[in-house]
Amino acid sequence: MFNPFQEEVEWEHRSKVGGKMHACGHDAHTAMLLGAARILHEHRHVLQQGTVILLFQPAEEVGTGAKKMVEAGVVNNVEAIFGFHVTVILPTGVVGSRAGPLLAGCGFFEAVITGKGGHAAIPQSSVDPVVAASSVVLALQNLVSREADPLDSQVVTVTRFRGGGAFNVIPDSVTIGGTFRCFSNDGFMRLKQRIEEVIVAQSAVHRCAAAVDFHAGGRPLLAPTINSPALHAHFEAVATDMLGAGGVRGAMEPCMGSEDFAAFSEAVPGSHFYFIGIRNEAAGSVHDAHSPHFLVDEGALPYGAAMHASLAMAYLQRQHGRVDSHEEL
Repeated sequence: MFNPFQEEVEWEHRSKVGGKMHACGHDAHTAMLLGAARILHEHRHVLQQGTVILLFQPAEEVGTGAKKMVEAGVVNNVEAIFGFHVTVILPTGVVGSRAGPLLAGCGFFEAVITGKGGHAAIPQSSVDPVVAASSVVLALQNLVSREADPLDSQVVTVTRFRGGGAFNVIPDSVTIGGTFRCFSNDGFMRLKQRIEEVIVAQSAVHRCAAAVDFHAGGRPLLAPTINSPALHAHFEAVATDMLGAGGVRGAMEPCMGSEDFAAFSEAVPGSHFYFIGIRNEAAGSVHDAHSPHFLVDEGALPYGAAMHASLAMAYLQRQHGRVDSHEEL
């Protein structure tokens, strides 16, 4: 018999909780930042021009960690911030990013559509929320295809549809949920407003009521991750000096994925987010994040550590003083 909780892989480092795996590389990010800390400590005698703060951010996977750190004051008086994430899109030894919008703003929605339940054989005695919810799902698809600027990428995806339990009973209510993404703050808020309007109005057409929640499960709305052009130029210069031109992808395509690094971006004057390649066919590091087969090529760890340390040291050199030219990482 098929067991949905059976482990698909037998990693030595798997979770102590059966069937649980985030598989996104945050352990690698922590290791890289620890490596950067060691490098910076070894070169502390040339860091007198300013202060480098290392942020070991928790709870990125639920979108709350960066916001809580900002509220705690960890980026007070910080003028520039860099963040990174591993990816199998790029091979090990290659880094990439882009100026301007890199990752989309992200929101989640959940709606309870309520009618009047009854026997499936006499639908005229009921107010069917299943039909109303089905109409809502179809109408939501038109928000992108008919209302969004084709040059402003947006996504609305319904991922949840739950209601009832018996084949011969119309339920009292149906719950739907999903996500929406956009690269501009204005477009993001307009999309949020229209999602609620469509859900409520389409439900009313079918004589049902609807309540929409944009914070289901405690998930916050995440702003787009938008890179400073000046810091991106700094990133390209440092990365090219370290890895050569072939090791840098300076014009990556934007991605509809999201990152709560955006909370830091909103609080710090200059911000930049980039990707560290971990793709290595020989090591089996070829699967996307959140796959049970996701695996980090540990050969990428030194690249992340050195990149982050170099970005900080070169920034201080450029902004606040001069680091001796013979100092190399």
